[in-house]
Amino acid sequence: MEYIIIFIYSISLLIIFIFSLGQLHLTWNYLKSKKKKESRQYALISDPDLPMVTVQLPVYNEKYVAKRLIDSVAKLNYPSHKLEIQILDDSTDNTYLIIRDKVAEYACKGIDMVHLQRSERTGYKAGALKYGLARAKGELLAVFDADFMPDPDFLLHTVPYFRNPETGMVQTRWGHVNSNYSLLTKLQAFGLDAHFTVEQTGRSYAGSFINFNGTAGIWRKKCIIDSGGWSADTLTEDLDLSYRAQMKGWKFKYLEEVVSPAELPVIMTAIKTQQYRWNKGAAETALKNLGKVLRMPISKTTKIHAIFHLLNSSVFIPLLVAAVLSIPMLYIKHNHPEFKTLFNIGSVFLIGFFSIGFFYWVAVKNIRGSKYSLYFLKYFPLYLSVSMGLSLHNALAVLAGLAGFKSAFIRTPKFNVISKMDSWKKNSYIIRKLSIITVLEGLLGMYFLAGIIYGVMINDFGLIFFHIFLAIGFIMVFLYSIHSLRHAQT
Repeated sequence: MEYIIIFIYSISLLIIFIFSLGQLHLTWNYLKSKKKKESRQYALISDPDLPMVTVQLPVYNEKYVAKRLIDSVAKLNYPSHKLEIQILDDSTDNTYLIIRDKVAEYACKGIDMVHLQRSERTGYKAGALKYGLARAKGELLAVFDADFMPDPDFLLHTVPYFRNPETGMVQTRWGHVNSNYSLLTKLQAFGLDAHFTVEQTGRSYAGSFINFNGTAGIWRKKCIIDSGGWSADTLTEDLDLSYRAQMKGWKFKYLEEVVSPAELPVIMTAIKTQQYRWNKGAAETALKNLGKVLRMPISKTTKIHAIFHLLNSSVFIPLLVAAVLSIPMLYIKHNHPEFKTLFNIGSVFLIGFFSIGFFYWVAVKNIRGSKYSLYFLKYFPLYLSVSMGLSLHNALAVLAGLAGFKSAFIRTPKFNVISKMDSWKKNSYIIRKLSIITVLEGLLGMYFLAGIIYGVMINDFGLIFFHIFLAIGFIMVFLYSIHSLRHAQT
């Protein structure tokens, strides 16, 4: 049994180490990209050759943010006769009344805004986008989720890149209007900023596949059609279409310097909903597309990046396995001194931790400027802990995706919570149910506390920091989950 535990634990650490090397390579590409000066393009609104653009707003029961979304999009700086706004409304509550009134208001102002409703929510968001695509007037289609508030010059920053006929999609960086609302929003911003700087730019610089992030991007209509259109057979229709389009030869452009503001989820249950969809959908997309990518006549580097990209969420499985087995490993190490050399060799995997730290350090330095050091030291340990604390939830999502288990598209509830004075407690979209996963997260927090105590008792501190991070992470995730459920019911 000891040999089986050692083998599984070692394989888990090796997988994590390999993924950390992938992150390190992206960081290297990102740093190289910063040395390359690229002029930003900007369209003049007086240009008679500007293409027709349709802005698509997929909405489902968004009564707290629907008005804000429509008001923001109505301010887009673009010739009115070349701009159409589609509200793709699948709502089953009074959101549709808010949308109806706003559409009537802007129709009086001469804005081409249409309110499209389907009889059934077939295909969820992908189905809504597909429905709108068939009715869109635009040559280009910009997509914004309900929690976004695009900059008025969004189209003037993105449309010029479609002068290249090979460009199929342009993605912008997400901004965060409520990143300072709480510790949870600060940690989310910490993680997302790394994706929208190092990952996206690093892949783009290397010439590898990047992805549309589901919102704050703009597509060429012809590209969507040529790539087979929107599909609802995965929970990440954005990642799926991105790969199908790039396999068809379409080029994607990522604009790190163009920021599209949005609202971050403010409670743990909403974060979990979002994380489940992202991780399960990524696993589904990997099953669907990775084999096709690997069979393509493209560079080995592109294929390797595709493996890391599509299987990135799968790293939560070896992380959880390594975490759970780390305490039995302490017992084995203590009672079998003949394995000491093996454990010493295993310490090389600590390099992976430093490469992940370097990945986030570079991202923080780019976003925060001169004040990055203190910010990194303050939030990186907590971010790492909470990421570990979500490993059970996210690993189960990945396993469900890899197993082909189908589930409904559960959208992340929006709150319209920006400042500390705003409250989320009366939000009617919060799922008020204690999950068995939340209970298990609390038990795992106690398990890793026991691991800390056991390590101290046997005078072995080799894994104590790992167990501290795990204990803090699982307990934080558990307490934040309980907090959001308890206060939502008051």
